[in-house]
Amino acid sequence: MKGITLGYGLCGSFCTLGRSVEALRELAKRDIKIIPIMSEIVYTTDTRFGKAKDFIEEIEDICKNEIIHTIKGAEPIGPKGLLDILVVAPCTGNTLAKTALGITDTSVTMAIKAHLRGAKPVVLGISTNDALGGSAKNIGLLQNTKNIYFVPYGQDNAEKKPNSLVCDFGKIEDTVLSALEGKQIEPIFTV
Repeated sequence: MKGITLGYGLCGSFCTLGRSVEALRELAKRDIKIIPIMSEIVYTTDTRFGKAKDFIEEIEDICKNEIIHTIKGAEPIGPKGLLDILVVAPCTGNTLAKTALGITDTSVTMAIKAHLRGAKPVVLGISTNDALGGSAKNIGLLQNTKNIYFVPYGQDNAEKKPNSLVCDFGKIEDTVLSALEGKQIEPIFTV
């Protein structure tokens, strides 16, 4: 992984942003350049899980780069070949659906589209309460899409949220290493 440029996108699964930031902090310990990308919603929304301003400051401090948070800012990723690999974690059901259908109306979905233009790997770390419901078809489509890789995932609370899946944020680095070799890390399901 040494010397690569990694894009790191964050979407609005606000309850998992803290875990995602910790995974980002671990990646930043490697000899790589990290370009952070936030959906507009995450960039501007304060929630019970934290203030947007605090997340922005922490992420920019970790990455030593400004956050891309607009479609206009994300579009050059592809034409300029800015990244070697793109991670999106958390990746919400909304972002999964838009990616599966080629919709690019957020900074993160534009980053994905722009990056895939160059046939480069995209790693998705899903976090959505409807993964085994409405989002299941989109996960299936994307698992069968060239250059899309998934961080291993599992149910986070099968009893109270039976359709919910969350990636194992601790496996992002291993997934990136595997995706850089053109392989899906296995097993994809965590228990």
